[in-house]
Amino acid sequence: MSLPVIDMRCRPAFLHNFFGATPGSPEHDTARWLNRRVGTRGSDKHFEESLTQEGFLKAVRDAGLSQAVVVGRHTPSQHLPNDTIHQIVQGHSELLGIAGVDPVLQGEQAALDEIERAIKVLGLRGIDLEPGFGDPARHPDDPVYWPVYERARELGVPVFLMSGPTTPDPSFNDPARLAKVAQAFPDLPLVVYHGYWPRVQEAIGLAFRYANVYLVPDMYVFQPGHQAYVQAANQFLGDQLLFGSSYPFRPIGQSIEDFLALGFDEAVLPRLLHGNAARILGL
Repeated sequence: MSLPVIDMRCRPAFLHNFFGATPGSPEHDTARWLNRRVGTRGSDKHFEESLTQEGFLKAVRDAGLSQAVVVGRHTPSQHLPNDTIHQIVQGHSELLGIAGVDPVLQGEQAALDEIERAIKVLGLRGIDLEPGFGDPARHPDDPVYWPVYERARELGVPVFLMSGPTTPDPSFNDPARLAKVAQAFPDLPLVVYHGYWPRVQEAIGLAFRYANVYLVPDMYVFQPGHQAYVQAANQFLGDQLLFGSSYPFRPIGQSIEDFLALGFDEAVLPRLLHGNAARILGL
């Protein structure tokens, strides 16, 4: 089966030490470990191809992606500046960028100004928030984030949120705390990276109730409990589930192959791999 694919979470190794930018470093070893942990077959050094911009573009093209989404991040522990994301994606039609902001670290007005600049000047396609990685950790319904949701709605761009088991305090990986936001901003796409795994059933229940909640389980769709994502996508969740490889923590091509083998109905696969992302990103 040959289908166009948008990879909603795909970053080059050179972007940060966290992604293995420095061979021989503890972070590089951790990137290799995580690749093995989430099911990489073959060499766990595959991601070293993306230690350069040219290598990253080759990895994207070799995998046959239509587009790859490179995500910015702004947390106390990791800052991937929006200008850096812009530099990576500019001039390459197969690359799209998401801007990271943190109204706690930046201050509300500075964060709102940065959103305007990222979308209108840098041409990035959405906003990334990581409440559970804050200091202190917060939930997405914390009042500090509401101006960000409002500005994203005004600009017509989606908001991406981090979730999952790497949240420093697992109690902040809580799907229920997105409900108020989804209800207050029904026309704002809320796209959840890592799909709140391992709280899969609760995440699916949230998406069942709110059609503006989208799940990107990325590398966790290959972990125990993934069958619930597949079953839901074959029923009501077909317009709300999206593909992501989580590269460089998993090979892009292998992730596409493995995704196709999970048991999704053929009729729903075009939406999961391309259509839903294209709609949310305004492609």
